[in-house]
Amino acid sequence: MNTGSLNGKNALVTGAGSGIGRHVAIALAAEGARVVLVGRRIAELQQTGVEIERKGGSYLAVEADITNEVSVQTLLDKALAGRERLDIAVNGAGMFSAGTIDETELDTFQKILTTNTVGTWLCLKHEILAMKHQGGNGVIINIASNVGYHLTRPGTGAYAASKAAVTVLTRTAALEAISHGIRINSVSPGPVDTSMSYRVGEDKAARDTRVAATNPSRRVASLDEVSSAVLWLCSDGAAYTVGQDLVVDGGASV
Repeated sequence: MNTGSLNGKNALVTGAGSGIGRHVAIALAAEGARVVLVGRRIAELQQTGVEIERKGGSYLAVEADITNEVSVQTLLDKALAGRERLDIAVNGAGMFSAGTIDETELDTFQKILTTNTVGTWLCLKHEILAMKHQGGNGVIINIASNVGYHLTRPGTGAYAASKAAVTVLTRTAALEAISHGIRINSVSPGPVDTSMSYRVGEDKAARDTRVAATNPSRRVASLDEVSSAVLWLCSDGAAYTVGQDLVVDGGASV
């Protein structure tokens, strides 16, 4: 049930063209936020926008490369144009690539860290600057992962390192920014019902069987379950929650 709890708020979501980012953007809009959709491919962002408009929301699509600082600065300028402030930012852009440490090529390792860690850091940096410039206050949520800070799996070294870094960046930034009224937290999902939850050649039945064998809840998370965690951290009910990593993984990392 949508409550309109974010009516009048301005939000920005990176990685909004697919997966968790898309679902979070739609959920924020359904609660009344005006959402800036950020991604590399404008066509995918517009598909997200169609869903937002279908539910009565409004959006702005901005194509950007989060690994490039000039692009991120331009993104923030566009996001704030015609808006008084940035109230919410969700940094959901990321990538995954499997491979053991000795199998992983340097180019692949660098690409994962550049996208997941450097990209998140650049967005975080300029979102904090924008929120400080507007007089403080605001909420930032980084999408990390239970694989990394909380859990390790064979074949995920590069991804785990990149996402563990996001968790630590979140905690550090939270301590630095809270004096300005800027609340920063992260959400660390386990396997979620998106294309990233599949291994090469798997169908849904094979994916579900594999997850059931290793997850105490015996299933992947729904996109609603992840976006609900993000919405709560954006809400006034989480006003005293600072620098936390909310793990949504069915108990896998316990």
